[in-house]
Amino acid sequence: MTPLVLVHGFMGGSAQWNAYVTPLENQFSVVAVDLPGFGANAHLPPIDSIGGYADWVIQHLRDLRLGMYHLLGHSMGGMIAQEIARRDFERVDRLVLYATGAIGVLPGRFETIEESKKRAAEDGPAATAHRISATWFLDREAAQGFEHCAAVAAQSKLAAINAGLDAMHSWSGEQNLSQIRQETLVLWGDRDRTYPWSQTHMLWQEIPKTSLAVVPGCAHAVHAEKTELFQLLVSDFLE
Repeated sequence: MTPLVLVHGFMGGSAQWNAYVTPLENQFSVVAVDLPGFGANAHLPPIDSIGGYADWVIQHLRDLRLGMYHLLGHSMGGMIAQEIARRDFERVDRLVLYATGAIGVLPGRFETIEESKKRAAEDGPAATAHRISATWFLDREAAQGFEHCAAVAAQSKLAAINAGLDAMHSWSGEQNLSQIRQETLVLWGDRDRTYPWSQTHMLWQEIPKTSLAVVPGCAHAVHAEKTELFQLLVSDFLE
């Protein structure tokens, strides 16, 4: 059984997948990481580059003695996954790029990275967690999965928030998409407020071996908004 590694995004954590990937755990050995500064690893010093996060995950998986594995990256985790797929290409079997893009500075983002840093400093981590998490869902705070998502995000301290924003601000993987060798699924909710269609289209067109899944009526958290469909799409692709 090939393990499935899940890499969360900005202000995420391994707990964000709780209750949403249970059927996948029946098919794969699921390894959900917590990036330094986030989730269960909020006590660790954060990293301020996408490449640095990728190297940390690769070393973490080696410490776990994983051989070949499937890789799924969500949001900022999708940027990290792109770097992992290139750097650890001999061990990454299939790749899922979920609600993500090829550049860190997004013209269509719900707010600029500079504005996010400014507001995080003014409002504090708890309020930032609440505000950012609301953008993940089509129904914002009224969404069923919002409270859980916000609780995971609230584990992030200001230093990790700034480091994650800096990492995205300084990264672009656009020039490296043709180097991704794995069979890849690009998965996107059609109402995503963070990553516009232009980014999804770029991944789909520029990565040599891609399939595309666009889920209607979802924002940035397809796994929480349309859980069964998310599970079906991922499991079908990986098998």
